[in-house]
Amino acid sequence: MVPDSAEADEGADPVESSELRPFTVGQAEHGQRLDRALAALVPEFSRNYLQQLIEAGAVELQGRTLLKASAAVRAGQAGRIELRPTPQSQAFRPEAMDIVTVHEDEHLRIIDKPAGLVVHPAPGHWSGTLLNGLLALDPKAALLPRAGIVHRLDRDTSGLMVVARTRAAMDAMVALIAAREVKRQYLALGHKPWTGAAARQVDAPIGRDPRNRLRMAVVDLERHAGKTARTLIERLDSNAEACAVRCTLETGRTHQIRVHMASIGHPLIGDALYGGAPAAGLGRQALHAFRLAFVHPVTQATLELRSLPPADLVQAFQTLGLDYNRA
Repeated sequence: MVPDSAEADEGADPVESSELRPFTVGQAEHGQRLDRALAALVPEFSRNYLQQLIEAGAVELQGRTLLKASAAVRAGQAGRIELRPTPQSQAFRPEAMDIVTVHEDEHLRIIDKPAGLVVHPAPGHWSGTLLNGLLALDPKAALLPRAGIVHRLDRDTSGLMVVARTRAAMDAMVALIAAREVKRQYLALGHKPWTGAAARQVDAPIGRDPRNRLRMAVVDLERHAGKTARTLIERLDSNAEACAVRCTLETGRTHQIRVHMASIGHPLIGDALYGGAPAAGLGRQALHAFRLAFVHPVTQATLELRSLPPADLVQAFQTLGLDYNRA
């Protein structure tokens, strides 16, 4: 599980040069899809990466090139696969960058991500991501799925993120997040004055917007695919122009805070995707992950980390005359 941004992605594996790898389908793979069988026969590479190679014509079975990952295989069939670089596989390379670490031990690293930094390679961002930086910072990160990233922040959201440094710690952190035992709180600026109770529990399912597939939206689960989503939103300050709020995630869905704030009539300042607009000199969404608290999954120590909002967000609070210090 990878919250507030993201679902898990399979990382393609780095391959520097082509290699022809023969294989024979065993009884255990009989009747399986080609991509699933290859994932068992060539286990050091991810299924996502193998699918890319199939589509690129790099897999032969019984002397025929197969282009469909869904093709069924039979026991005893012989083939070969050309392990070659793809844009995705080449993306998973170390790139030195400044990464602010606020906590580090042999199991976990907690970083303070700046706004503008993409977390994981994806189309349009095959380099310069946090993952690339983590691979340069810690060579052992290459042994972990997604370099140890267990949850994400959107590109233009700043603040605290947990990164695992061992597979055991990674699995344990994913389980803690799934069990809602990691407290994640955010500072945000929304358009319009706050009205009503100082605290509002937003319980509204989130799924892909049926009218715009580039967005998420509050959906009716009887009519559209989606997942339950809950956010506690608390007013910190408010005036005629905007409101300062503290958001506590109780689930972790893609763009959850952004969608829930828009759904209650307070789209985030700077969040054009969900109805916000630039204001107070801020052109990115006014969202900062300022607090993380959980029990360390290995040492059992209680961890509570805080991050001050970055300069652009502090300036926006000051320009709007809003106080965030009560967070």
